[in-house]
Amino acid sequence: MTASDAVTDVLRGLHARFGGLRDGRPASYIPQLASADPDDFGLALVSMDGHCYSAGAAGTPFTLQSVSKPFVYALALSSLGLDEVGRWVGAEPSGEAFNAISLEPGTGRPANAMVNAGAIVTTALIAATGRASAFRRVLTCLSRFAGRPLDVDEEVYASEAATGDRNRALAYLLRSAGAPPAAGPPPAAGVPPVDPVAAVDTYFRQCAVRVTAVDLAVMAATLAHGGVNPLTGEAVVSAEVAARVLAVMATCGMYDASGEWLLRVGLPAKSGVSGGLIAAGPARFGLAAYSPPLDAAGTSVRGRAALGALSEELGLHLMRNPALPGSTVTLATTADVLPSAPPGGPERALHARVGIVVAQGALDFTAAERVLHALDRSGPERTGAVVLDLREVTGVDALALATLHAGLARLAGDGRRAAVVDPDDRLGPPDLVRERTGRDLPRFGSRAEAVERCAQALAGPDGPDRAARS
Repeated sequence: MTASDAVTDVLRGLHARFGGLRDGRPASYIPQLASADPDDFGLALVSMDGHCYSAGAAGTPFTLQSVSKPFVYALALSSLGLDEVGRWVGAEPSGEAFNAISLEPGTGRPANAMVNAGAIVTTALIAATGRASAFRRVLTCLSRFAGRPLDVDEEVYASEAATGDRNRALAYLLRSAGAPPAAGPPPAAGVPPVDPVAAVDTYFRQCAVRVTAVDLAVMAATLAHGGVNPLTGEAVVSAEVAARVLAVMATCGMYDASGEWLLRVGLPAKSGVSGGLIAAGPARFGLAAYSPPLDAAGTSVRGRAALGALSEELGLHLMRNPALPGSTVTLATTADVLPSAPPGGPERALHARVGIVVAQGALDFTAAERVLHALDRSGPERTGAVVLDLREVTGVDALALATLHAGLARLAGDGRRAAVVDPDDRLGPPDLVRERTGRDLPRFGSRAEAVERCAQALAGPDGPDRAARS
């Protein structure tokens, strides 16, 4: 166990809290989805630094379904630009169900790319290039977002294709309303339009791409990270495209429940009828849940409850001011590299076993996670010590404080000594720290003093270092 497993503890707590919910049922209009295990429930979170946390059935494969829509919309925007995509797909909330017939009067445009009609148009805008079919381009894009090669669940695809007449009807309706994207971009003179059935077949395959909750958290984190996959470092789409996709997710991603979701949870999100659900905190994290039983709006019951509780309890609402990415931890090293370290010998060796983490600014949950991860990586061994320097921290909110306390308790529980440089009591009064961590946490006014005391403790009463003998 590590200090940053405090984040895993949060996810496990949510899993235990909501795993017993028995409301809802798996989707049945696609027969293959009806066979999903209703007890499956997984949660995952990926930070902007690429740290992955999960609980429950986060590694269980399932199909993307409508969670694919934001990512294919991103591909269309990247390929054609906002103005061209906007000619054929709107960006307004429909206030209707995912499979509603929702076309703009006068233009025939679907309301947005998150409802089925808009998603079919968006998928049809993805043209084949060279030897890459339209679907191959879609699959490659989805795989880049996930950071690994994805594949298609052929049984689910066949099930969708056998029962997808409503989506085919939407495609024909779109063409009859004069929306060329239902048959590809406007064709050249004399070139017949693409068959709407072919466009819908690509859409069915897109929905049947197989992922896990961890994959979805990485995909959501990529959008939150300005289009850069935090695991691979690849720029999948531009920051401009990622921002536009998140905007449409925020206003339209939860269909006729989008306004209520944004009000209460405050995160751009997208649900799917297989039980997948993603949410993104821009410049903060990607979240995902998987649980097949759905509510009346087609959203995972457990996923909705867990992500809603997580946002409320950890202060993740989009309208709150997040810590700036990368600005929290200013130093993470070991004491032997500091200018004040002994020149050599056993004393310097002891200093090499003392990790140093320096934090700055206002700490929220996301910033606290960065600090905990730095603490985990700050020393070469789990039996060493670590000094957390909080002198440059300007504030710690209640949720970040609880996260730090939990992480420091884990460090101590794992046998690793910890000390803090905290002259302004950012961690709270000693009695509170003792209550939260289960032990007294040594506090010092300077980093040098904290390091020296940790080195003494590592040396023991008979240690060879000068400080221990003095």
